[in-house]
Amino acid sequence: MGPTLQRWWRDNSRRHGSLPTIKRLAGSLWEFTRDSTPASRRARYGDIDYDWDNRVDTTGATVSWRDRLLGLFHSPYQPTEPLLFHEMLEALSIDFSQFTFIDIGSGKGRVLLMASDFPFRRIIGVELLPDLHRTANENILSYKSDSQKCFAIETVCGDARRFVFPADPVVLYLFNPLPEPGLVQLMANLADSLAHHCRPVFVLYHNPLLEGVVAGIREFHKVQGTNQYSIYANV
Repeated sequence: MGPTLQRWWRDNSRRHGSLPTIKRLAGSLWEFTRDSTPASRRARYGDIDYDWDNRVDTTGATVSWRDRLLGLFHSPYQPTEPLLFHEMLEALSIDFSQFTFIDIGSGKGRVLLMASDFPFRRIIGVELLPDLHRTANENILSYKSDSQKCFAIETVCGDARRFVFPADPVVLYLFNPLPEPGLVQLMANLADSLAHHCRPVFVLYHNPLLEGVVAGIREFHKVQGTNQYSIYANV
């Protein structure tokens, strides 16, 4: 917890100054306290339909208090809604079998499981928090679905800012997995990977709060979008 808070404080105080950072920290802690009430936890069970249907654990209601607190300084855990996810992927006119799907901030692995409904070459999840990573692996092992088309699913527990992108064509999924400095670093790493290995890459950005970061990478341009997501490509 200590290193996470120190890094968060350093990044925010450099960008915004000490007093605004103190106010932001106080607001985040108040939000955490409010979200810890029994009523708030019951409300988080509203995302559990997918789990009942597939006998997995991807709901936000069972995330530990420690991981929820760490999420304040990275990105709060929030599962993706299945219908919207399928809409995003179906908007791509690609041969899925040629692409590797990557979910940054893969949490308990719901997106990885949903992506396996498409015939990707392989699927990779990157998650910072060990408990969520462990649950994702358990979900992958227990998941059974007649609609599953990709069985090559792997998870990486580590800092996404240091993730080495494979040289494959990529569909990259982002659901605000990082604070702005981290997203800047991630996209810079992706641009550097493209400079060494030119190939098609699509970025699916769900709830694009930091869309300016992606739009600012000269290798990418926006090809589609709604009020809920944006799709960028380098082709």
